Amino acid sequence: MQQKPRNSFCNRTRREFLWQTGGGFTALPLLSMLSADGFLNQSAAQDAPAYENPLAPKAPHFAPKAKSVIFLFMYGGPSHIDTFDYKPAMVGMDGKTIDVKTFGRGGKKSGGRIVEPKWKFQQHGECGKWVSALFPNVATCVDDIAFIHSMTADSPIHGSAMLMMNSGKVLSGSPCLGSWANYGLGSENQNLPGFVVMLDQKGGPISGAKNWSSGYMPASYQGVVVRSKGAPILDLDTPKGMTQSTQRRILDRLLAKNKEHQLSRIDNSDLAARIASYELAYKMQQHAPEAVDLSQETEATQKQYGLDKTPTQDFARKCILARRLVERGVRFIQIYSGGAHNDDNWDAHGDLERNHNFHAGNTDQPIAALLKDLKQRNLLDETLVVWGGEFGRQPTAEYEKGTGRDHNSYGFTMWMAGGGIKGGMSVGTTDELGAAAVEDPFHVKHLHATILNQMGLDPNRLAYFYGGLDQKLVGVEHVEPITAII
Repeated sequence: MQQKPRNSFCNRTRREFLWQTGGGFTALPLLSMLSADGFLNQSAAQDAPAYENPLAPKAPHFAPKAKSVIFLFMYGGPSHIDTFDYKPAMVGMDGKTIDVKTFGRGGKKSGGRIVEPKWKFQQHGECGKWVSALFPNVATCVDDIAFIHSMTADSPIHGSAMLMMNSGKVLSGSPCLGSWANYGLGSENQNLPGFVVMLDQKGGPISGAKNWSSGYMPASYQGVVVRSKGAPILDLDTPKGMTQSTQRRILDRLLAKNKEHQLSRIDNSDLAARIASYELAYKMQQHAPEAVDLSQETEATQKQYGLDKTPTQDFARKCILARRLVERGVRFIQIYSGGAHNDDNWDAHGDLERNHNFHAGNTDQPIAALLKDLKQRNLLDETLVVWGGEFGRQPTAEYEKGTGRDHNSYGFTMWMAGGGIKGGMSVGTTDELGAAAVEDPFHVKHLHATILNQMGLDPNRLAYFYGGLDQKLVGVEHVEPITAII
């Protein structure tokens, strides 16, 4: 029979067992004496992080131009050549077949039938910016807007393109832009979420909550869906049979438990996140209903936004609420125009005119009113307003008949206003058909870098340690903001 190694536990003699065990007992009196002297408790208290609200205001890297961001997300991909990217060379080319490389939902193609812009363009403002008849109200604000006509993205498919525009990555699992802003700066309002999302009345976008997820960061930084009508935040009501005083006692117990964890060297990050979420929910029950009460707005303001008209009512309500949240110190607000699928959003694959007339008609007046209202209240200088979708649309028809356009991530338009952005200017260009960016192309990461920069955050320094790496919204390579519009 093979003899087991001498160090095997089962081969130890009784004398060896007593000898080794006895050596361990001698540490117990020492542990007791050190604890009585307070040595272990003091050491643990020094090492354990004190509870901190993760949304408490934090110092920026440098003086910010913008305190808040309102991102107007045109889900589905508005056509740049039918809105703000004027292409006079296309007029008269309707139906002509040309060689042009495109890449969209229908795959890669080398040619197609031209669909010329369906709305007339006119010059507006002192800057003389060309804007289509789709946006007559926004056209009156062009002197406050910087247009970026050479945006590019990595994907022409809605799901991955949405994730890229929101998180900088085509794959899910990374924190989105609003989460990065709240991680870097916290929130000035401790009674409302630091990051608010308002969805279209027809539903949320593809990929759903991944578009406002905090990814690998604590859940405290994720977006909170706020409704502009009815209960502002779902599942926020006090549980049946529980009073607010009872909730307060539960919160106090959690805080006490957190203090105990500090003295026992137990990692309290999860507990801190739970406390922050519970504490914020407790405060929101009191403050959220007042924030969304638009009856406090004057009749003139409500009419200015289009709250009195059926087509504009929904988006107008969200834009007014966005301004009210900015006034209350909410850091990042995202409003979606378009939800669900197909013509419920800007994804004009079939009838371009019907689709864009509908969505532009719903949003044009409220967007212009938001810009003017912020400016009139001296809030535009410290509020960065961003407009755009996940990509643009192609110059050629997608199908044999009809005016629908496929997706275009090679070149499209987005714009910014306020928050230290130069108004009345345009940067970058696409080719004469709007098929691809040709002059000063900018990637989504440059857009993100610009937004962070205006908020006083260095996009190349803002990092979160995860998976053994210092993760950044803009990626590992150095990224410059779009300095021409700052």
